[in-house]
Amino acid sequence: SSLICWDVAIYKSVPTRLLSRAWGRLNQVELPTWLRKPVYSLYIWTFGVNMKEAAVEDLHQYRNLSEFFRRKLKPQARPVCDSHSMISPADGKILHFGRVKNCEVEQVKGVTYSLESFLGPQTWTESLPVSKSSFQDQLVTKEGNELYHCVIYLAPGDYHCFHSPTDWNVYHRRHFPGSLMSVNPGVARWIKELFCYNERVVLTGGWKHGFFSLTAVGATNVGSIRIYFDRDLQTNCPRYSKGSHNDVSYVTNNNQDGIVMRKGEQLGEFNLGSTIVLIFEAPKDFSFGLKPGQKIHFGEAMGSL
Repeated sequence: SSLICWDVAIYKSVPTRLLSRAWGRLNQVELPTWLRKPVYSLYIWTFGVNMKEAAVEDLHQYRNLSEFFRRKLKPQARPVCDSHSMISPADGKILHFGRVKNCEVEQVKGVTYSLESFLGPQTWTESLPVSKSSFQDQLVTKEGNELYHCVIYLAPGDYHCFHSPTDWNVYHRRHFPGSLMSVNPGVARWIKELFCYNERVVLTGGWKHGFFSLTAVGATNVGSIRIYFDRDLQTNCPRYSKGSHNDVSYVTNNNQDGIVMRKGEQLGEFNLGSTIVLIFEAPKDFSFGLKPGQKIHFGEAMGSL
């Protein structure tokens, strides 16, 4: 285990943010038309991309790698399930799901992180009931409800936009600049609290059953998480202080509802493979219709009451 500690220390010391920005610049470089097809074809072959689903199938149309990663899909490629209250916000692989226990959330099998270090201090609601002891209990607003979570890993070949998993109101955005380590499940196994080191954007709010949050976790070589309704969000900035976060409230005197999101509506995008973590409150009879490790597509049912 001391060897693993050294590995982790070395890995953490790699200037991943710098590499991410370099990679980001490379992604933005306009490729000459003759080079586009060979470069993208190699990527398609390596990561098993299904270009038949892409809105634009002609590879020559993508001026750079970044445009190719962020490609949109044909409108009919991802039907949104009407009969379930919660759908997958993205294409990816289900790493973990279930009830939140002991204020901890599992990132991959057997590797957990603290809910509080992941979401940050609970300051997004006005008044906190003093009687509630744990951070987990503070999040649950209704008697008899439980806290649930689900982790979806987006591989490099996946569609990189993410959408609203349900009808909800986003009240607050918290941005942790963090570091940018790989969120590949292999790496996640040996860096405890990996998600708490990584850059992430935590959106918190409420749905019909109470507390609801969606967190977009950045990865190595990404460092750009876009939230479509939030033009002010700047991710992977050159300067940041470790462990810091900045908060923005969408609730104002004129707008008590925050940002109203509808199930399936476009929410944002990543610039390469990454992870989405849902943490939400629901009644005890909520059940996930999922298997660990399964592939899922945006729009497919994830759970129901």
